Amino acid sequence: MDLIGNYETKPFTKHRKNIVEVLRESKKKHSAYAVIELDVTNGRNIIEKYEEKHSKKISFTGWFIKCVAQAVSEHKELNAYRLGRNKTVIFEDVDMPITVERKINGEPRLMLHIIRKANEKSVMEITNEIRSAQKENIDQSSELLGKKLTRIEKFALNAPSIFQRFILCLLKRQGILKKKYMGTVGVTAIGMKGSFNGWAIPSGGIISTLITTGGITKKPGVVNNKIEIREYLHVTICIDHDIVDGGPATRFVETLSRLVESGYGLSK
Repeated sequence: MDLIGNYETKPFTKHRKNIVEVLRESKKKHSAYAVIELDVTNGRNIIEKYEEKHSKKISFTGWFIKCVAQAVSEHKELNAYRLGRNKTVIFEDVDMPITVERKINGEPRLMLHIIRKANEKSVMEITNEIRSAQKENIDQSSELLGKKLTRIEKFALNAPSIFQRFILCLLKRQGILKKKYMGTVGVTAIGMKGSFNGWAIPSGGIISTLITTGGITKKPGVVNNKIEIREYLHVTICIDHDIVDGGPATRFVETLSRLVESGYGLSK
């Protein structure tokens, strides 16, 4: 009796090894989590009506990124990194890394794209940038960071794991370099990659703040003291507790909730 059965083997690619090294480093981050629901009913209604009126599609993820960028710009403590042992660097520009899924040789791969100065861009500008990144022609040499790679970036992506760990260790408290190569506040949208209900809990990442959106669920909510069917987005917020305490994080969540629930940045 065959106890193994049919199977196939696939290469554990350099792409997967790079992800392993990032996850290894993220375990060293002292992460704190908030798991929340945001009422996105108004925003989704505005997006739908805008598409009907203008025959243009607005990215829901692009709109959510705009709300996050605005909330971060009002609570800059979340837009910070360690700088050496005794300093913290707080940035004005909100540079937001997102992951875009592409296929190389039939295999889904993640490409990192950083939306620079997202706090200064409109929802439509962010939407167009996301769609442009999704269409970008890439190959194995540019799959992780896109096509505009420096020699240092190419070396870092293709170096043996032991050198990559050394590079990540050097970046750990070099906040200015981390912003340049990794951005500051990330958004991972599971919905961009398929239908998903519920929350997604990220590993923590190596950036200062990581926000992960899961599915959207319809359920009763209270609006003006009346019960209505509303649409709620499941959101997980992960912050670096070395930099941000509970008070600033709570105020950030309050601001983000207000912006999202009011349909911030959307034109009716």
